[in-house]
Amino acid sequence: MYAVIEIKGLQMVVSEGDVIRIPFHDGLEAGTKVDADRVLLLRSEKDTAIGTPEVPGANVSLEILGHGRDRKVTIVKKKRRKRYRRLIGHRQRFTEAVVTKVTTA
Repeated sequence: MYAVIEIKGLQMVVSEGDVIRIPFHDGLEAGTKVDADRVLLLRSEKDTAIGTPEVPGANVSLEILGHGRDRKVTIVKKKRRKRYRRLIGHRQRFTEAVVTKVTTA
């Protein structure tokens, strides 16, 4: 069984036991249980439930593992023949979670 969920505008396909990286959630400590109630699609061995826009009664339970920072993304700006060059970058923060349960209505 798998589901398509949406968390903070990011859609992802998950099933039980998957470790996923979601956008950073401030205030959630490791070990916290969170429910992703915005389930867009639910697929089991027998049938598929497609939400309009959400599947009623479907729920995905997550357990927070921790927080981290992704690899560095570099941004290069250059204008030719003007001696203008800028090199900047950042490391995006994320929250890592494990999918503990996918439930239906």
